[in-house]
Amino acid sequence: MNSDSDLQIAGDILEVPHLLQPPREHPGTVAEFVGLARSIAADRSQWEHLVRYDAASRWYHRLRTGPCYEVWLLSWVPGQGSGLHDHGPSSGVLTVLEGALTERTERGTRALAAGSQRVFAPGYAHEVVNDSLEPAMSLHVYYPGLTEMPMLPAVAPPFGRGNAQRPVLDGRGPVTGRRDVPPHRCVAVVGDALS
Repeated sequence: MNSDSDLQIAGDILEVPHLLQPPREHPGTVAEFVGLARSIAADRSQWEHLVRYDAASRWYHRLRTGPCYEVWLLSWVPGQGSGLHDHGPSSGVLTVLEGALTERTERGTRALAAGSQRVFAPGYAHEVVNDSLEPAMSLHVYYPGLTEMPMLPAVAPPFGRGNAQRPVLDGRGPVTGRRDVPPHRCVAVVGDALS
């Protein structure tokens, strides 16, 4: 008898299908969104042929949408940056596919090499820049899908949250303007808590 529990399972548990959860069609936890980004990054056939570089502005392409999430591909030529911004009510996963990017936050500067991932919560303010001499590519998963990306003042004490109104953008950049899924109904599960 197991001292931790009086429950014992006899036979093959896989023969009891009603006890097994069906596989998810779409991600629903932070770990699953990170896994989605990693799987897309690893399968270059999904995105490599789409890549464009534009010296005049950052190039972006929406790769995929699902219930409550979007996946974007962005290119960065040397010197291009996002400007200081947050993502409104959306959380996200940023994955560097090629090259190197620099992330600047109120806590400092972080170098992001190919393969690096950053997970961020709603309201997280940062600036992403290609400070290198080579082009870079990144993959961004937003959940819920990005409806706001307020630009914040470059120098404003305190840095980040609360320094700018949150306008809903009109679809320029990786912002969809979608209103078909209310943000409060799209949450990612972290362990047993909601984020």
